[in-house]
Amino acid sequence: MTKSLVTGGAGFIGAHVTNQLIEQGHEVVVLDDLSGGYEDNVNPKATFVKGTITDVSLINELFEQHKFDYVYHLAAYAAEGLSHFIRNFNYTNNLTGSVNLINASIVHKVKCFVFTSSIAVYGTQTVPMIETATPLPEDPYGVAKFAVEMDLKTAHEMFGLNYVIFRPHNVYGPLQNIGDRYRNVIGIFMNQLLQGKSLTVFGDGTQTRAFSAIQDVAPHIANCVNIPEAYNEVFNIGGDTDYSVNELAETVMKVLDLKSQLRHLEARNEVLHAYADHSKAHKVFGIKPAELIGLEEGLREMAAWVKTHGVRSTPKFKNIEITEKLPAVWQEE
Repeated sequence: MTKSLVTGGAGFIGAHVTNQLIEQGHEVVVLDDLSGGYEDNVNPKATFVKGTITDVSLINELFEQHKFDYVYHLAAYAAEGLSHFIRNFNYTNNLTGSVNLINASIVHKVKCFVFTSSIAVYGTQTVPMIETATPLPEDPYGVAKFAVEMDLKTAHEMFGLNYVIFRPHNVYGPLQNIGDRYRNVIGIFMNQLLQGKSLTVFGDGTQTRAFSAIQDVAPHIANCVNIPEAYNEVFNIGGDTDYSVNELAETVMKVLDLKSQLRHLEARNEVLHAYADHSKAHKVFGIKPAELIGLEEGLREMAAWVKTHGVRSTPKFKNIEITEKLPAVWQEE
């Protein structure tokens, strides 16, 4: 039987990828420290191990015990804006932890290492961003993701470790942690609406993003190891249509049938317009743009799930390393 490791499998995208792999007949081990996910998200047919990718001994033990065919590395603390203020934490978890997995994959002859990077690697580019553009990340999160991409390339060239890199963006849907105050704007908006709060928008809300339904992303991440043309390539993946944050807020209020005011905050240091070209993924994975889930349709499905699960608490990140220029909203109780 095919054996796969999914890091971050108690998190949002990782849980969906795990479900897809189990449907395909993989035996799956999920490794997650539950810092951003929930054990309830883990498919009961998977083997769950609570632990961190920064624990080298644990990583080596798991690889030795299970002899994984494939590694799906989705564990990350994906808070671009906050990464400026948690630089050590960001690089320890998002870069050094990834290298621990790459080392073990080389030693144990893993067939393919699947990595979820981010369009944060692009920084400010002409939109839509395309894979041939030279990455110029503008935050430590993007820097860490691009460093892992480069490390995988060198690992392939030196040791023959095959990889597939995905650069998803603004993925949303059921199982998402709506209680994280630092990331996932759709979840933040839904959580605020359920509590009768104003929707917090950095700047004037005209910044644009494309938003990606999980159903348009997870199946292709899971299945990529079965597509030889995908090996040792980088793919943007996700929704094609861009929206302003203000437009997003209006649509979220519509699907939840709840109204609120927008609370505009001081603009933060972020790329104003970030959405990607997906032509390469469409060709290799046989994705038909007309079949992608529209924003309102996808948000209605997420809203139905959110209503059944209710409000999530929004705890502060405990180990802020730099407080200078930290947005005030992130310091509120």
